Amino acid sequence: MSGPSIVPCVSDTVFLVLKMKSEEVWNKVIQKIVFFSLTGPGMVGNIFIFVLHVCTFVMEPDKKTINLILVHLAFSNMIIICSIGIREIAIIAYFRNLLDDHSCKHMVYLRRMARGLSICTTCLLSVVQAITISPRTTLWRKLKPQTAWQVLPYLLLFWISNSLISSNLLHYITAVNNMNGSGFGMYIGYCYMLPSRQEDRWLFLSLMTLRDVIFQSLMGWSSGYMAFHLYKHHKRVLYLHSSKFAKNSSPEIRATLSTLILMTCFLVFYWADFMFSLYAGSTLRSDFITLNIKTFLELGYAILSPLVLINRHVHIAKSWRVTEKYRNICF
Repeated sequence: MSGPSIVPCVSDTVFLVLKMKSEEVWNKVIQKIVFFSLTGPGMVGNIFIFVLHVCTFVMEPDKKTINLILVHLAFSNMIIICSIGIREIAIIAYFRNLLDDHSCKHMVYLRRMARGLSICTTCLLSVVQAITISPRTTLWRKLKPQTAWQVLPYLLLFWISNSLISSNLLHYITAVNNMNGSGFGMYIGYCYMLPSRQEDRWLFLSLMTLRDVIFQSLMGWSSGYMAFHLYKHHKRVLYLHSSKFAKNSSPEIRATLSTLILMTCFLVFYWADFMFSLYAGSTLRSDFITLNIKTFLELGYAILSPLVLINRHVHIAKSWRVTEKYRNICF
């Protein structure tokens, strides 16, 4: 009597198992496509910006501060993409042995430190650009670095401060293989973050918050000043010329506009990542969609920022060619 009823139950179980395996395979395929379509152009764009500004910095007689800052920003973005890329490759390809204890520590540490470097460097770029377009009569125009070498102490300070702020990760990150049955921690893609003492956790969290508040406040002030300057420039151009000529803005205005776009991209991805992390942490969700959204928000600024800078170079080159053509016609 019970024999015929067992067969449908077994077949249903096999069907459910095959369905789950099929969904898992498709999720991995989609994850691979999304990951490589994001990191590929982002890595190529950052390498292009890095090489372009290194060559410009070396070959030009006057060493511009903007070139050195953009080199540092592109380098920070490459560290972010590589550190997240190694984690994602380990997750997608099931390479558990790819991340041992030391690899986990250094991967998570570099990602956290590079994220802090990106915040500080983007803020420095915004402040320097705001000072550059300010009137010469303002007192804080004297704060602008006169040579590129005067930027090096700021960059060194960024490396030291962010290395110290992220140093706790070297003690509390471990690989999955080193976890025993009694350990509890937060899973970070084949790596675990072990529980830390409450005093240590609050200390490093306070340092990170203080850093983010200071640099984002400076970003907000410089971005607001640049937006006000662009508004005044737009009104002046519309008053003196027709809107047809207003599109041919100067390289300084183009640089200011691209810096504003960079600030907007950074703030959007930063706060989106912050709010989504709060949501995921409060709901304890770690499904396929949640992890992919988290990865996109972490990589978003590092991928889009070189595209914004490349677009600026294209517009500046077009503006330069139009100017040269106009001079040849007139003279």
